[in-house]
Amino acid sequence: MNRALPAPRRPGSPAARRRRHTGTLLGLTAWLCGIGFFLPVAWMVLTSFHSETDAATNPPSVGAGLSLHGYREFFGAGSGVSPWPPLVNSLTASVVATVLVLLLAVPAAYALAIKPVRKWSDVLFFFLSTKMLPLVAGLLPVYLVAQNAGMLDSIWLLVLLYTSMNLPIAVWMMRSFLAEVPVEMLEAASIDGAGLTCTLTRIVAPVAMPGIAATALISFIFSWNELLFARVLTGIVAGTAPVFLTGLVTSQGLFLAKVCAAATVISLPVIVAGFAAQDKLVQGLSLGAVK
Repeated sequence: MNRALPAPRRPGSPAARRRRHTGTLLGLTAWLCGIGFFLPVAWMVLTSFHSETDAATNPPSVGAGLSLHGYREFFGAGSGVSPWPPLVNSLTASVVATVLVLLLAVPAAYALAIKPVRKWSDVLFFFLSTKMLPLVAGLLPVYLVAQNAGMLDSIWLLVLLYTSMNLPIAVWMMRSFLAEVPVEMLEAASIDGAGLTCTLTRIVAPVAMPGIAATALISFIFSWNELLFARVLTGIVAGTAPVFLTGLVTSQGLFLAKVCAAATVISLPVIVAGFAAQDKLVQGLSLGAVK
């Protein structure tokens, strides 16, 4: 028995108007939320271009004259303390840890998604369970182990810690991305005689590149912003940019223009990386969302 198809809704119908109003309201809400998150960042950047006198006024002066005094102070014009060693330390630890995370997470996710091991769900839960312990709870054991191993104030200790901290979430992300790789492509590669290394580099990696980029970006951000372990386990040699930023709070007071300039410069690598990989990030984060 043939069923009559429902009549299409006219553009001017009440249902269409409700959908249009709902879409407008959701779009306006999204814009308001975005502006609310962006305003503190914009205020920080604006304050960084003010003099210390204008930055310390209460209420703050929006129309005050612009100055590069805060940036000159941050780069050591007055104190002679250079921020470049902490910035290089953060970049080294973040990049090396991100590369190690990808080298370990991609084969592990491949084994869990495409060549599933027995009780793979238990393996994923084990990876996730390592993130359930608060970082501060493991601070003392890590400090004692690093002290006995002679690795305090070492950049390679931070690389090891950042790799271990970001590896569980990277495996979870990469597993969902690699699950979207067509099995037919892998079967065709296997028939053609491709080995595991060839399959990972020539078949899996190009298809899952958005997911790899998203995982790399998140791992880089987490490593760059980490403060607790870097603050406790490093000193003069291996101090990172967030540790240097906390050192700007001195007994003489808080110089807002200098602190805002430092926060702006330290935030730039993450912002630049996010803008450079934003298309890959969006594709990667939505790759495993729809089955």
